[in-house]
Amino acid sequence: MSQPLKPDAADLPDDPTEVPPAASRPDVAMGAAELVVDSFGEYVHAWSRRVRSGDSGALPVVAGLIVIVIIFQVQQSEFLSVGNIVNLVIQGAVFMLLGMAEMFALLLGEIDLSVGYQAGLGAAVCAVLLTPQFGWPWWGAMLGALAGTTLFGALQGTIVTRLGLPSFVVTLAGLLGGEGLLIQVIGSAKYSTGGTIRITNNIVNDVVNGNISPVAGWIMLAVLVVLFALFTLRRDTRRRASGLAAPPLGLTVLRIALVAAAGVVLLLVCNANRGNLVVLRGVPFVVPILLAVLVGWTFLLNRMRFGRYVYAIGGNPEAARRAGVRLARIRTACFALAGLTAGVAGIVYESRLGSISNNIDGGTYVLYAVAAAVIGGTSLFGGRGKPLHAVLGGIVIAAIYNGLGLLGVGAAVQYMVTALVLLAAVTMDRLTRRNATTR
Repeated sequence: MSQPLKPDAADLPDDPTEVPPAASRPDVAMGAAELVVDSFGEYVHAWSRRVRSGDSGALPVVAGLIVIVIIFQVQQSEFLSVGNIVNLVIQGAVFMLLGMAEMFALLLGEIDLSVGYQAGLGAAVCAVLLTPQFGWPWWGAMLGALAGTTLFGALQGTIVTRLGLPSFVVTLAGLLGGEGLLIQVIGSAKYSTGGTIRITNNIVNDVVNGNISPVAGWIMLAVLVVLFALFTLRRDTRRRASGLAAPPLGLTVLRIALVAAAGVVLLLVCNANRGNLVVLRGVPFVVPILLAVLVGWTFLLNRMRFGRYVYAIGGNPEAARRAGVRLARIRTACFALAGLTAGVAGIVYESRLGSISNNIDGGTYVLYAVAAAVIGGTSLFGGRGKPLHAVLGGIVIAAIYNGLGLLGVGAAVQYMVTALVLLAAVTMDRLTRRNATTR
């Protein structure tokens, strides 16, 4: 019997720019360029070669986001105002979370069309459990909602893997079934009014509408930066002690400094008064929630064996199977994680509105989920993508809608502009794969 695949740092190629075999393409065995170089010059050289070979990572979406920001700021000076920046992050939170949910399916070369209604169903379950009819505490209602969406995703994954049915068909059925369940759950709730359940729990409402005090925000930032620095330095030290290549110390310090600088800028923006009639300061609670999901899924995919298996399956499932990877188990787990993340998005959605209705357009939200993941750099063909890509894609979508809204542009133009950005992202993905194959 073949032994399970155990890729680790020792299995990485010596040449950071070496094109990996199909079984592990494109991010699995190669890893980030900065993990396999010994000087800053080598890092820049390796990074430039990766970009030329088609592995541009998040560079296109970052460049596109900068262009979008410049255009909207020139057209409307309020775009980069303190209040609008915070509002943009809040608006994009659902897009970012749904993009990370969809990412788990796309990494496998699959698709999940039901994440929009999974989010709605999770929100409905949470809202119903909070009503006096059940009287659950806020944490119990949230856990119940997340458990429900995780099981929903796991069921779909089981059908896809065990019966061999196309994920498109299975999750399309999940979309329709999820919509029906959503209508049934809200319609049968004792405290439903006109197909809507209002959220009366202050803690759930504060997930989006509440803010961390400025002092607590600075303390939290200091703790996070110190933890990040300790983790990064410890990881590089262990690699050098094991005889493995590690990024130069200067690059590591620069990365830590950039993370700290980004956190300081975010806190300065959020801690500025953005209220009109009352003083409103502090980082919205949804920001650390987004950060926790991003860090958690990044660690899972980049530092755990599970993540190596996911990328291997997405790159070449047959090679992964022959190497001993249990495809059915990993695929099912990915669909379950997609459901879990969609459940978090649902709670954020209902917290922002203060209610959940049975007319939520889950079909449109799943399109935004796919768009966020693909615009950010996740490949539709599997094997390439990171949680950060989905977050960046979600920010792009939110920036487009926010900026066009400030300009007074109607929904029709908003849809068309988003469609063009998505088409450009898919085209770039296709050209990137073709370029990498040719090289």
